[in-house]
Amino acid sequence: MIKIKLYIVSVLFLNSFFLFAQDRLHNDKLFAVEIKATAAKFKEERNFNKAQKFFREKNWDSTLVYSMKQLSLNRNEELKNFCYYFRGTSFKEKKLFKEAKKEFNQVSANFRYAYKVKINLGEIALEQSDFKKALQYFQEIEKLPVSTSYNIYRSNILHNIGLCYLHLEKFDKSEEYLFKGATLQEKEKDTLMLISSYMDIANLYYTQYKDSQAIPYFEKAYHLSKKTNSFNLKKTAALNMAVVEENRKNFPLALMYRKELETWKDSLNDQNKVWAIADLEKKFAVKQKQKEVDVLAAENKVKKAERNGFLISSVLLLILFGTGVYFYRQKIKNNKIILAQKNELDELNATKDKLFSIVSHDLRSSVNALKVSNGKLIENLENKNFAELDVLLHNNSTIANGAYNLLDNLLNWALLQTQQAYFYQESLHLATIVQHVEYNYKPLMLNKNIDFKNEVTGSDYVFADLDSLKIIIRNFLDNAIKFSNENGSILIYSRPASEDFCYLVIEDTGLGMSKATREELLKETILLSKKKNDEIIGTGLGMQLCKSMIHKNGGKLDIESEENSGTKIIIALQKFKNHG
Repeated sequence: MIKIKLYIVSVLFLNSFFLFAQDRLHNDKLFAVEIKATAAKFKEERNFNKAQKFFREKNWDSTLVYSMKQLSLNRNEELKNFCYYFRGTSFKEKKLFKEAKKEFNQVSANFRYAYKVKINLGEIALEQSDFKKALQYFQEIEKLPVSTSYNIYRSNILHNIGLCYLHLEKFDKSEEYLFKGATLQEKEKDTLMLISSYMDIANLYYTQYKDSQAIPYFEKAYHLSKKTNSFNLKKTAALNMAVVEENRKNFPLALMYRKELETWKDSLNDQNKVWAIADLEKKFAVKQKQKEVDVLAAENKVKKAERNGFLISSVLLLILFGTGVYFYRQKIKNNKIILAQKNELDELNATKDKLFSIVSHDLRSSVNALKVSNGKLIENLENKNFAELDVLLHNNSTIANGAYNLLDNLLNWALLQTQQAYFYQESLHLATIVQHVEYNYKPLMLNKNIDFKNEVTGSDYVFADLDSLKIIIRNFLDNAIKFSNENGSILIYSRPASEDFCYLVIEDTGLGMSKATREELLKETILLSKKKNDEIIGTGLGMQLCKSMIHKNGGKLDIESEENSGTKIIIALQKFKNHG
């Protein structure tokens, strides 16, 4: 069963490369030049010129609109063929394969790029698992003579033929064509497609239980993926190696590949979050500029009022004194309001600048630490120092987890500040929520040998927003782990509830804090906390986020702690009274 699972995972992944191969055809310089030449030849055809421009820019929706407008005119056979080709490609890129086939089939057999149509139809058939039909199209392309008249990446055609035979279980034929394709890809130095070929060759042997022939190609694909920037490739190569080692009962090495797989998954997630934060920062900057414009507009209004007052006072001497006093008072009042707003904006900007400065520093430190650790990881991997590899992998996991939590907190804080966060209070079973959060942190607690107990009363139901409650518990549990020593303990339990509140307590035996620190953390105005230990990442953003979310849920926060004696975080949450 494991071998079958491995085969399916790899093949599904490789299907994405067919679009990649076709994408290279679209970008081929000769084809682009030919399209431009055709557009210049028919420069009076405005719809065709717009269609080909959008096609080269890969703006598929606009390509469909203007190619259809051109076809409605029904003027020239050559232009019609180009437009049908544009439309077929656009539908294919949008995964609308039925419509794509319909458009491609409208292209005349006399079209000088008819062979490209067959390549596209073959790839669509392969995508739809119609392997016999796909094989028929690719074999027609294979028979074309090697000539500059045909702009064909033959390594891709050979690879696709081999893949069709593999699905049809004609293994001898599949082996022949996959090796032909791989040989050409090696000459062309096409690293991405070569990795896919190695994986398919490995799957070919693995499906036939020829492990000794399959495993070297899995290893080749894995090592070659290290040289690419594709996280998807790295992830798939690591997954294949993990399953191979599990089949060979080499579980420590399989675990190493599984951890590497999780690292690449986290890298993809972190990238997405970074882009989301960048978008929020852009929106925030626009809002700040708008505030500055509003302040300038208010100042201009004051100046205009003053000018009008002086003009009136020069004409009406009897009203001069009264008018002067009135505008003077208005000026003082407006200036005070503007000054207060300016001071408030300056304070907020300074605080947020400080926040982003510290967050940037911590992220840079984390990424640099991860970079250094990965360098050591590669060195120890080459030296097969597995004991040191295990230490480095755990270290990488800790660094990545800290940076991930920092980014997640920053994103949630930004959503809260811009009032874009979804918030819905409902009845929640407290013990279940704690259990869900606890599950994600068990590996970190095991790494520090922390004794953890969940003793939340099963009868407690609270009235709160699910997502914000998870963020609150997650941050406080993360802090408890971070500030706990090796072999420490963490206990989560609920105190006896009052009529209106349930009390959730997160208690640890860690470093603790002084009374001054407790009071500072509980202040409503505090945003950033100072670091006493450079090895512990902390901006205070998590605490500020938790306080804001507790307050939004109608709850309260209290802290009981002494230095070197551990900490108790006490969260008062509204009780859900109508629960049956």
